[in-house]
Amino acid sequence: MQKQMIQNLQDKLLLWYDKNGRKNLPWRNLESKDCDERLKDIDRAYGVYISEIMLQQTQVKSVLEKFYFPFLQKFPTLQSLAKANEDELLKAWQGLGYYTRARNLKKAALECVDKFEGKLPKKLDELKNLSGIGTYTAGAIACFAYDQKVSFVDGNIRRVLSRLFALENPKMSELERKAKELLNLADAFNHNQALLDIGALICVSKNAKCGICPLYDFCQGKFNTELYPGIKKTSYENANLSLFVFEWDKKFAIQKSQDKLYKGMYNFPFFKKEEGEIFKNMKLLGEFKHHYTKYKLNIKVYHQILKEENKNYQFKS
Repeated sequence: MQKQMIQNLQDKLLLWYDKNGRKNLPWRNLESKDCDERLKDIDRAYGVYISEIMLQQTQVKSVLEKFYFPFLQKFPTLQSLAKANEDELLKAWQGLGYYTRARNLKKAALECVDKFEGKLPKKLDELKNLSGIGTYTAGAIACFAYDQKVSFVDGNIRRVLSRLFALENPKMSELERKAKELLNLADAFNHNQALLDIGALICVSKNAKCGICPLYDFCQGKFNTELYPGIKKTSYENANLSLFVFEWDKKFAIQKSQDKLYKGMYNFPFFKKEEGEIFKNMKLLGEFKHHYTKYKLNIKVYHQILKEENKNYQFKS
């Protein structure tokens, strides 16, 4: 794009964001005059970091209404996160899924305590070296927490740029170059927030709202949005599970999973295949299918009332 065209694009983007952007999201106002009272004592970088990790696989509405404030109330600092008991941490994360994110939060917190005096570093390379923080998250923290003039690409921005430049299967390196080319150095914070909001509210996966998009005049893919970017098929790993509801003294058995599926989480005991004699005298309650992260699960549920307590399990009402 020519320099004047980029300037025009930047101006229209910021004008749209000023009128329509989600400027009231709490993690966008940390340490500002508009900061939510519940976040007055939350370090800006830490608050941004937690929001970015939560938002990786969860919708904004869900994070805002159910998870963000309770989590920060329980773990208000990196230091408290570093000291967190894993079971308590996973309990606080329950409902967000993708529990590796929660474990990486603790790992990264420990790394920050060890190397950066309990604070998130400001350098991009140092941020990217922390557990669970990739190029996008590092850029978001640098920009939104430390006001650095950096660009980055997440799923929403990828879709906007792919359509803007009519790129069917762009490499991430190409998209990152495009994002850097368009970056408004005079207001990187609002520029990047605006791109995220365009992707989330207007340039959506299906039925894009091109008619009200501030980038309409610049967009090369507006008449064929379904082509950009090309659809990536999700690859699922099939797993056949046998789930056991063991009952004793009006309580039910639970077990902390050591398997990579639900690792570290408490669940009813399960096995990945039928194991002969273990099913003898058990009642089959039924079966169902379920998708969980990258797994396509086929689950059979069995029930058995035990004559005595099994010491391999915990029993809860």
